[in-house]
Amino acid sequence: MSWEKEVDELNALKKKALEMGGDEAISSQHAKGRLTVRERIDLLLDEDSFNEHGKIAGGSERSEDGSLLDFTPANYVTGLGTIEGRPVAVGGEDFTVKGGSPNAAGLRKSVYAEELALQYKRPLIRLLEGGGGSVAGGKSNGPVGNPVYERPRFQPIAKLLGVAPVASAALGPVAGFPAARFTASHFSVMTKETAQILIAGPAVVSRALNKDLTKEDLGNFKIHSKNGVATNIAKDEEDALDQVKTFLSFLPTNVWDLPPVVSPGDNVDRCEDKLLSIVPKNRRQPFDMRKLIQLVVDRRDFFEMNKSYGPSLITGFARLNGQPVGIIGNDCRYYAGAMGADAAIKTKRFIELCDLFHMPIVNFVDEPGFMIGPDSEKAGTIRFGTSAVAAAVCSVVPWATVIVKKAFGVAAAAHFSDNSYVLAWPSAEMGALPVEGGVAVAFRKQIEAAADPEAYRQQLEAELAAKQSPMPRGESFSVHEVIDPRETRPHLCQWISWISPTLEDLKGPVTFGYRP
Repeated sequence: MSWEKEVDELNALKKKALEMGGDEAISSQHAKGRLTVRERIDLLLDEDSFNEHGKIAGGSERSEDGSLLDFTPANYVTGLGTIEGRPVAVGGEDFTVKGGSPNAAGLRKSVYAEELALQYKRPLIRLLEGGGGSVAGGKSNGPVGNPVYERPRFQPIAKLLGVAPVASAALGPVAGFPAARFTASHFSVMTKETAQILIAGPAVVSRALNKDLTKEDLGNFKIHSKNGVATNIAKDEEDALDQVKTFLSFLPTNVWDLPPVVSPGDNVDRCEDKLLSIVPKNRRQPFDMRKLIQLVVDRRDFFEMNKSYGPSLITGFARLNGQPVGIIGNDCRYYAGAMGADAAIKTKRFIELCDLFHMPIVNFVDEPGFMIGPDSEKAGTIRFGTSAVAAAVCSVVPWATVIVKKAFGVAAAAHFSDNSYVLAWPSAEMGALPVEGGVAVAFRKQIEAAADPEAYRQQLEAELAAKQSPMPRGESFSVHEVIDPRETRPHLCQWISWISPTLEDLKGPVTFGYRP
């Protein structure tokens, strides 16, 4: 007597689960330019590191004597694995079974993925492709709704955001609850050609609003890169998964760890001559802040996030002497770098992300102030901007602020923390208002009464611009140092050596958590 029969059935179920929706469904998936969830997991994780949970979860059909007739696997695959030796949890919809819309076992496993990451306190990677619930389940005669004692399905998702990094990749059409999961992430990336993010699909929209639109019309990459729903856009699935790996490489496994320091592969004393002339003498001429950042950080390696959302502010990760840091900078090619409502929201969320995972912040400032005008007022810029300022001044991680050019108005306060190490370039201009606007307001009557109003205006602007120079502030110890721009990297790497011993004190959860 042995259990050979039962083991044979177990192996048959495992084999059937690996077949997913079958050859025809897999071929259809490939024809659409998309990988299967198991192919994605293989591409993402270290070889042979995936430990699947619920291998035989699904629904079976059996004869009267209990023999297996057919089996439909859960259309959600989840488990534990590693990326470059570091532990992660991973889960994703199987679109080859029921188009990714959860069957009973698939729904349970999708909910379990967050529980799994919470239990082992490790990053969660979601590989999303599928729809939410279906009304077809309402035809069942079984129990309706969830039991009253069951905790809200979104609770573990919300808790996990305050414990470990969460990265989501939209690799096909994503609607309903999976779309909410996409946004409930610290990092979200969607493929350019094959992904769409939808609250509801075209059929529902047509029935409710009498508008006939495609999935692309409703939720393509152009829409969601500009509204901030997608952090980044990827050219294809491999690029999306590479971006997930890059994002996680900067972050700790959980909030009880620190971001991993690596060998810098760069000289801490590297000085770049190009920095001396990167800011034009002409105050109205723009410059390339991204190039500036790349000249300063390790190996010119800068991982930018949310580039198309709130484009006047730049946010991303880099390293200085191997230490991961959050980077904030102004892009003067958009609204002169002014902070609009979207840029303020983007900045606040980024500061909170760095606080949560104990990542020091380096801020390259060229801030003329909050964006002005009727559109800015309608967008509530002052409210969201003040929120960004509050996030900055309450930030718990060390900050280094490099005033590259402009630092004006209330918005400038969003670039300083209460523990900022402040450096200023000779090109820096600081004050309550930019010279041009300040002169126009304060000296309007005198300019109008002058024999040559334009010449007098230019004279006043030149006089006041000289007073906004960083030199008097350096003399007054209003900044820590006024520096040669070429020496920015050495100064910042030295700052890293000062703060490194203090980062241990930051370990653990932050009091405010993290919300999408």
